[in-house]
Amino acid sequence: MGDVIGVTRTARSATIKLAPMSDEPASDDHHRVVVVGAGFSGVALAIRLRRAGLDDLVILEQEDDLGGTWYVNTYPGCQCDVPSLLYSLSFAPNPEWTRTFAPQPEIEAYLRNVADRYDVKRLIRFGTELTGARWDDGTNRWIIDTPGGTVTADVLLLATGFLSEPALPAIDGLDRFEGTVFHSARWRHDHDLAGERVAVIGTGASAVQFVPTIQPTVGRLTLFQRTAPWVLPRPDRPFTGRERWLYRRSALAARLSRARIYWTRELMVLMFAKYPGLAEFAARPARRHLEDQVPDPGLREKLTPHYALGCKRVLLSNEYYPALGQPNVEVVTDSIDRVLPHAVVTTDGTEHPVDTIILGTGFEATEPPIARRVRAADGRTMRQHWGDSATAYLGTTVPGFPNLFFVVGPNTGLGHSSMIFMIESQANYIVDALKTMSARNLAAVSVTPAVVDRFNEEIQRQLSRSVWNTGCSSWYRDASGRNTTLWPDFTWRFRRRTRHFDTDHYSVIRSS
Repeated sequence: MGDVIGVTRTARSATIKLAPMSDEPASDDHHRVVVVGAGFSGVALAIRLRRAGLDDLVILEQEDDLGGTWYVNTYPGCQCDVPSLLYSLSFAPNPEWTRTFAPQPEIEAYLRNVADRYDVKRLIRFGTELTGARWDDGTNRWIIDTPGGTVTADVLLLATGFLSEPALPAIDGLDRFEGTVFHSARWRHDHDLAGERVAVIGTGASAVQFVPTIQPTVGRLTLFQRTAPWVLPRPDRPFTGRERWLYRRSALAARLSRARIYWTRELMVLMFAKYPGLAEFAARPARRHLEDQVPDPGLREKLTPHYALGCKRVLLSNEYYPALGQPNVEVVTDSIDRVLPHAVVTTDGTEHPVDTIILGTGFEATEPPIARRVRAADGRTMRQHWGDSATAYLGTTVPGFPNLFFVVGPNTGLGHSSMIFMIESQANYIVDALKTMSARNLAAVSVTPAVVDRFNEEIQRQLSRSVWNTGCSSWYRDASGRNTTLWPDFTWRFRRRTRHFDTDHYSVIRSS
């Protein structure tokens, strides 16, 4: 869990030099590196690249401020499911967390503080969306289209993540609803829910957090549940004054606490990915939690999951179950048939009158929109190259797309630990790739299909033995049934595999 800012190979220069990429003159807006996205991934990449000596980079961010998912998700009760001490960049610990599980405003403020401390904001072009990008074999460059014009780059880094584009359900009549409709990731803070009849569609991580927060305010809340989630108690509490004092004054104490959390969470991989039968033992406290908090046997039956714990995302809450037992809440398990101008109709024919519909339906995790906007030299999009399922070597590089690197790409998601650990691991790999290109005077590198095929076969083989493959339907799986989201192993093994860039796995083009 060491600092990723150090030089990864002493045999190479610590500086990423600007090797000429072609004989063509650079465009008026040309950069060595263009990063797309200014969330945790984009900010971490920018810091890491600058510490390695590369200053010719720009970050394109479609929103009007940085923060990524922690900027756009501002729904009531938004909070991280990973302990605060683990949910920070390794080189920028935060002794000011107020709770053991940080709320969204604190995470957003932390990331903004890190960007200011490392002078990242001047590199960001806010309100600038990548509308298209294509690789040009003639110049060995990426040509990137934005509403403000064209940008070219030697290297394109996609730091958009897989929890960025809201998933909207295909429900007949939803577009004709005459009340208010919004997704939890686009919360309407200007809309007053007081006294309203509110329908919530979806019971994922966001809904589990915002439902208890809005329940005391609304007149009537109808929760449409397709599948009951497993919910465990959230061991959340305020940090004591002594703890915060200690973390401010002792970096060692903070590192030791972080390491304890990290290795404790790594043990969860045994249940999720190695021995899924262990899930039954983990389910016992979840069942006790349900029994303790839901005395009504009819409601408890509705809220009882009938699949292995961990097959879908495990949720944490101390308030969700009590909120569902309140007199103004109804849990509906019949499927939605259609939406009328002022009601939601279920398949049993019941009309549920509502004034507002809130979609807690998650994100397009297996269908990243960026893959439909990025094109190879042959004109096909990355989505077309992928076919049925997204694949990438180490979740980072895709055949046919030279000098393009994902951060938080296919099969890098986690069900147990902090994604920041994975982000920093991929940052290691990308920086080492750029150092290799500079040291060997390479204009372009492209991972070979055979390498990706072998890697994907290995990943899918491990996933086939995991709890995620025990029969439930989840957003971890794509339309073909493959799990293209999660990393099926210990995160320290991912860190080890991404420590160095190996040109043996790539086709290379030398600079002229």
